[in-house]
Amino acid sequence: MTRQSANPTPDTDTEAELGRRVATLTLEQKVRLLTGGDFWSLRPEPDAGLRRLVVSDGPAGVRGELWDERTPSANVPSPTALAATWDEPRVERLGGLLAHEARAKGVDVLLAPTVNLHRTPYGGRHFECFSEDPLLTGRIGAAYVRGVQRGGVAATVKHFVGNDSETQRTTVDARIDERVLRELYLAPFEVIVREARVWAVMAAYNGVNGHSMTESPLLREVLHEEWGFDGVVMSDWFATRTTEPSARAALDLVMPGPLGPWGEALVTAVQEGKVDEELVDDKVLRILRLAARVGALDGLPAATEPPAYDAASVAGLLRETAAAGFVLTRNEDAVLPLDRAALRRVAVLGPNAAVARTLGGGSATVFPPYTVSPLAGLRAALGDSVEVTHGVGVTPQNRTPVAGLPFLGRPDGTGDGVEVRYLAADGTVLGSEPRAAAAYTWMGSYGPGIASGAVARIEVRTVLRAAAGAGRYGIGASGLGRFRMSVAGTEVFDVQLALPPGADLVEGLLSPPQNLHDVELAEGEETEVVLVHDAPAADEGIAAGVTALQLNLMPPRGSDDEEIERAVALARAADVAVVVVGTTEEVESEGFDRTGLALPGRQDELVRRVAAANPRTVVVVNSGAPVLLPWADEVAAVLLAWFPGQEFGDALADVLLGAAEPGGRLPTEWPATEDGTPSTQPVDGVLRYDEGLYVGHRGQGRPDRTPPRYGFGHGLGYTSWEYVAVEAPGAVPAGEGGTVTVRVRNTGTRHGKEVVQVYAERPDGAVERPARWLAGFAVVEAAAGEEAVATVAVDARAFRHWDTAAHAWAYEPGDFTLRAGPSSLRLPLATRVTVAGAGGDDER
Repeated sequence: MTRQSANPTPDTDTEAELGRRVATLTLEQKVRLLTGGDFWSLRPEPDAGLRRLVVSDGPAGVRGELWDERTPSANVPSPTALAATWDEPRVERLGGLLAHEARAKGVDVLLAPTVNLHRTPYGGRHFECFSEDPLLTGRIGAAYVRGVQRGGVAATVKHFVGNDSETQRTTVDARIDERVLRELYLAPFEVIVREARVWAVMAAYNGVNGHSMTESPLLREVLHEEWGFDGVVMSDWFATRTTEPSARAALDLVMPGPLGPWGEALVTAVQEGKVDEELVDDKVLRILRLAARVGALDGLPAATEPPAYDAASVAGLLRETAAAGFVLTRNEDAVLPLDRAALRRVAVLGPNAAVARTLGGGSATVFPPYTVSPLAGLRAALGDSVEVTHGVGVTPQNRTPVAGLPFLGRPDGTGDGVEVRYLAADGTVLGSEPRAAAAYTWMGSYGPGIASGAVARIEVRTVLRAAAGAGRYGIGASGLGRFRMSVAGTEVFDVQLALPPGADLVEGLLSPPQNLHDVELAEGEETEVVLVHDAPAADEGIAAGVTALQLNLMPPRGSDDEEIERAVALARAADVAVVVVGTTEEVESEGFDRTGLALPGRQDELVRRVAAANPRTVVVVNSGAPVLLPWADEVAAVLLAWFPGQEFGDALADVLLGAAEPGGRLPTEWPATEDGTPSTQPVDGVLRYDEGLYVGHRGQGRPDRTPPRYGFGHGLGYTSWEYVAVEAPGAVPAGEGGTVTVRVRNTGTRHGKEVVQVYAERPDGAVERPARWLAGFAVVEAAAGEEAVATVAVDARAFRHWDTAAHAWAYEPGDFTLRAGPSSLRLPLATRVTVAGAGGDDER
């Protein structure tokens, strides 16, 4: 039941040519190729016919080499939202879009997908990963990879392995039982390497069972020898710490460059016989093989090209995909879809209504050409015939946000934005440029014609406008180092900002320290603001060569008490209230884990007050990971929207008004409480995965686990389904899978989609197992009153277990129960299949 890959190993002639090119290089040339040339590229090597290779972050879009708004990127739904579709063809199409975006930016290698598991909702990068389940993660991840690589762009599956939380992430040692490691955490990587034939793997920061992953024996023993991986293993950024141990491991590429622990030190290690030159040759061969696959070698063009997209088709695909991932978890009295003809006034409330989160922070950050907020999407869809009112309700952020364009004007009066100037130590202006944003990150370069070492100061000049009316405006800066600000020609602060000891690189980028000054402005008033930052030396800053700063602004606002009262009044006067709540960048981001699962600030209070004022209250939850919903039974409808990309508002309007069905099903269960939730907090540098096999829905029925609010796989559509019958082969030989057919009937009044799920059980077996586990799934559609047949492939992996005594896969013969239904908690149909025979697995 293995899928055929569209990305075969290069043919014999190509391999011979690659080997010939490796043989022409000197040791110094070869070693030079094994460390990046800069933050986002590999060095060219003319003697091997190799041009510069460019890599880019990419879980939520292809950012390219610039970390700012100057090269906009299509912001696709977050990986958890993609997994919520359970729709492999759709995700594969999205991979094609990402390949198109990559080629448009000159990118050869996409640093995605992330297939670490949702071990716990406390994990800071939960939104960047697909699912709590290894089967769903592997299948969605493989579809993502196939789509990207069919477009001639390399995908990079990451972070290998056990990088499931952020606390002490560069040093933590994850202690994972051998069986648990094989059956859960390595399983998605195995599918993506063996079946999707991914071209690159990223070794994680952390250690696993005593070995740093850039030096881990798992790289060679599992990736190379067991799975036959023929691609490149690169380090996570700055994750390589040693010369000889990492070089002897199956690590091929140290990122970023040009500095690192290899270079001249590795040349010396080879010359002294401490590292075999054949290992270096193999690493170079793998890099050239990757280059051949993406068309970066002279005479060896890429085999495929990405599909073409224009702006309209990009928007359409992102809008449809966002809606397909929305999960409707509650819909009392069929309040949704809304009857447009009956609407006269709609209140759109909450802190995420007008400025929503479309993506998570960290390496998933991109800068979309636009974003559609829920408020804007509903106003556009409803038109002038329906009054759409808005109130923020509460402000859950503690940090002051980046200044928005309506408040900023260029000093020369040519439009919105700022002027950024680069100054030498003597005050000479080395260059300047207009910018349309107020957050800036430079990695190794300030731009063409500006020598980085010559820049001593950076100036941000703008005109602050009282766009929110009269009142107190908090204006200031975020970053590391010295900052000075003047307002109307008068200096208002001169401060040195620093991170606390032990803070992470990403924390320096995303949550740097801030300093503010309050300015009172009258209605329509403007005032000149100049922010000056002393540029760090080449070996200083957040990281070597990285400079980052923000211009921050908090416009006048009412207190939470005032804003809640206003929201309640708007809700009471409306036909329906749509409340958009969610997380903030302060509680959900790369670089740190969450300390709790409650919505930040007074958002729970806001929802309860609005629901009490209007029984037709629909709550849209805009978070990348589960949050507690203590009011869930008090509102008419709950829609989980994740971080859904730039088309959020239009997709939301489609779903709320019935133009599209909420197609999502939960890829991870949503807890009712925090009881029994696995921890992300190491003890003495060690994080023990004590929950073992019982992650997420696999822990159902255990006495230490509280039943979830919403189970894995749960999701409602706008129709209803009857599960009619299930059939399965009576017996399958050990090491083989089978096909389960499930007949379902659409018993509702409109066309709909159903995700048919099959779970396996072995309650009387001698091997310890979860009560049940996902064995397969299929997506079907049917018109009202019609039946559909779901053909569910159940792979042999569903019946195997890892034998820790033999260090191999094994099969326990006997009867397995297969249950079919719409979620892990609702499985109305059952059948049996007998696994005949026993023994090991040839896929060792």
